[in-house]
Amino acid sequence: MTFEMTTFPCAPSLPAGQEFDVRAKCVINATGPFTDSLRKMDDQKTANICQPSAGVHIVIPGYYSPDNMGLLDPATSDGRVIFFLPWEKMTIAGTTDSPTNITAHPIPTEDDITFILNEVRNYLSPDVEVRRGDVLAAWSGIRPLVTDPNSKDTQSICRNHIVNVSQSGMVTIAGGKWTTYRSMAEETLDVAIQTHGLEASASKTVGLVLEGGRDWSPTLYIRLVQDYGLENEVAQHLASTYGGKAFEVAKMAQVTGKRWPIVGKRLVSEFPYIEGEVLYAIKEYACTAIDVIARRTRLGFLNVQAADEALPRIVELMGKALNWTSDRKTDELEAARKFLYYEMGYRTRSEQLTKTSEINLDYQEVVRYKNRFHKFDKESKGFITTVDVQSVLQSINIQIDENSLHEILSEVDLNKNGQVEIDEFLQLMSAVKKGQVSDSRLAILLKTAEESLDLRAPVSVDRSGGGV
Repeated sequence: MTFEMTTFPCAPSLPAGQEFDVRAKCVINATGPFTDSLRKMDDQKTANICQPSAGVHIVIPGYYSPDNMGLLDPATSDGRVIFFLPWEKMTIAGTTDSPTNITAHPIPTEDDITFILNEVRNYLSPDVEVRRGDVLAAWSGIRPLVTDPNSKDTQSICRNHIVNVSQSGMVTIAGGKWTTYRSMAEETLDVAIQTHGLEASASKTVGLVLEGGRDWSPTLYIRLVQDYGLENEVAQHLASTYGGKAFEVAKMAQVTGKRWPIVGKRLVSEFPYIEGEVLYAIKEYACTAIDVIARRTRLGFLNVQAADEALPRIVELMGKALNWTSDRKTDELEAARKFLYYEMGYRTRSEQLTKTSEINLDYQEVVRYKNRFHKFDKESKGFITTVDVQSVLQSINIQIDENSLHEILSEVDLNKNGQVEIDEFLQLMSAVKKGQVSDSRLAILLKTAEESLDLRAPVSVDRSGGGV
């Protein structure tokens, strides 16, 4: 087979575009939804066997499901399967099943997210409000459903897997699912060995322990706490994620400078992922920031906002370890944010504010929110900036660095002009009221500041009846 050389981020510099031949006794095609593309490279006349299907999943807060209990219903309103399961202290819900075009970057749609939320509502108590704003992340995957080319019924879809050998001897493994990956691998290798007469012993996958699993025990996290001074939650996360390899991660953890925890700086406060995991991810061949937030940790799948907040520090750590230039760091940050925006549901979240200009607030609410806004817009400009907010926060001893404050305001700055207008703020509060977005950081920040300012305001002599 002929391959074209590409330059990989972590690899030594190689001449891009150079072609070279690779000779092998057997080629195994395990390319998921791209199965037919490779089969046609082998034989242009071969019929398609893969029927791609889009499956969308969403992540919502953990209170939607008990810690150790999930639900699956194979008969929803339109015949699709619905489930919601506890996962990483959150709840994962899905799924859709609809024909789709093959792409390397599938994107979840608002219709898919709405379908899942509507189905979830059917299983919960009527007094539980399932809000669109509770969706913390959403993504779409492509299932490589297949038809068996050896079957007489060419229209039958196989939801398991098939192994097929072409006339040239290429072995194709297609279909399947995550839960059967070992049996898929074993069957594929057995066919390859038999077809090509390869010298190999019987498969040893049955009983093979995953990396780090041999040294794991239910109490391993206690040693991490005792030996390294990690937070209990962080230690439990490292033990369950890396098994016996958790000690290598702990050795890379930085000193916090606090009394406790001694080591283990978190990437974001509400999740147990620590900076040391970024360095360990590089050791496990993470080459991009996307690798870290999506393929080494699950931060991008759990909360796109939290992942977005963590990105600058992740890029800084990777840049230092991999000697990235400033341009490379900028590119990495932009690529990762684009990934979160399109592929992990950040765009659909943003569209909840921008898709409608209707403000659904009553008169009293409009007056209250305008008053709140004008406590920051003291010059009655009709908009507020980071300078306005920071000035008020400093007056009540609340310290937020300028970069964080800029991120908070940019979530609401719909026209991206660097300032939040009164209409944008009212639109935000209307969306919060309708449950289209979760309580915004800006909305909570302004409310907290308003309450602090009200507490500090002098008591009116008239209202107090003339004083004591």
